[in-house]
Amino acid sequence: MTKTPPPISVILPFYNAASTLHRAIESIASQRGIPFECMLINNNSTDESVEIAKRWTAQDDRFSLMHEKEQGVVFASNAGAAKSSGNYIARMDADDFSYPDRLQLQAEFLDANPDYGAVSGRVKHVGDVENTKGFARYVKWVNSVQTYREIWNSRFIESPIVNPSAMWRKEVVAEHGQYRSGDFPEDYEMWLRWLSKGVKVGKLEETILDWHDSATRLTRTQAVYSDASFYQMKTRYLAAWLAEHNPFHPRIAVWGASRISRRRASLLTQYGIEIESYIDIKRSRQLEQEVIYFEEIPPPGKLFILTYIRQMNARDRIQDFLHRRGYEEGVNYVLVS
Repeated sequence: MTKTPPPISVILPFYNAASTLHRAIESIASQRGIPFECMLINNNSTDESVEIAKRWTAQDDRFSLMHEKEQGVVFASNAGAAKSSGNYIARMDADDFSYPDRLQLQAEFLDANPDYGAVSGRVKHVGDVENTKGFARYVKWVNSVQTYREIWNSRFIESPIVNPSAMWRKEVVAEHGQYRSGDFPEDYEMWLRWLSKGVKVGKLEETILDWHDSATRLTRTQAVYSDASFYQMKTRYLAAWLAEHNPFHPRIAVWGASRISRRRASLLTQYGIEIESYIDIKRSRQLEQEVIYFEEIPPPGKLFILTYIRQMNARDRIQDFLHRRGYEEGVNYVLVS
């Protein structure tokens, strides 16, 4: 008799993760309420990781081990997904911990919402908060971005989805592709690509993953996860969106006249976008372009604003100010950083 494929395939790539791999696999093995398979993909490990994976595959037939020689999480993840049999694909990292109801909750969401292509969930930051304040701030922000509309509106700030907390439909991959390799963060690029193609992405209210912040996490160790790579990549998607939706294309106004804000916004000029003015909280700012004191911005319908302010509190105040002035997010302005 042919074995019925499980509805969910968990993709768990690993590289030299002997200190955390057992914990990660055990958290998947402890999932409740729904059948699954878990693809363990060894990506040229030289420590005890492979032996740990072999012990799991020997004792639990829901787990299988494969090897990917081309180095990189993109290749390992895509190789696992290509051999998976589930209709839903869930990502998991080798240093994280999934809560017992994660897979069931996400599958139930996708079952109940056929118009959604993917779903993630809230995560708990695990690490030394004092030494990783930036990471902790990001987790606080990403957990606050909850609905599809919030995910859509926030997509140019940072990645609104924590990759190892996500599950998606296999047909989304068939239609739009999965991870791409390049000089950019592969997960953020995938979410921007899918969202740009109309894929709806949801997020559970429940916390479903312990997201461990470690010194070896790729976002700390590889150049493709640098600020420069983030801005280069998301600017390409932002420029394409502006070409379709900015009524004053190619002209924009940039809220944020500091040197850093101007440098980041200037990346748009390679796509033909013209920065006609800056908006600043200082009346005395002098630049080649026009500088508008923020309280003197015109009413909606006169210009399109991109905010290049990184600090969350300041960004929230700017958004409140724009709303009081009648500006509508996605219509008259977009938050970028």
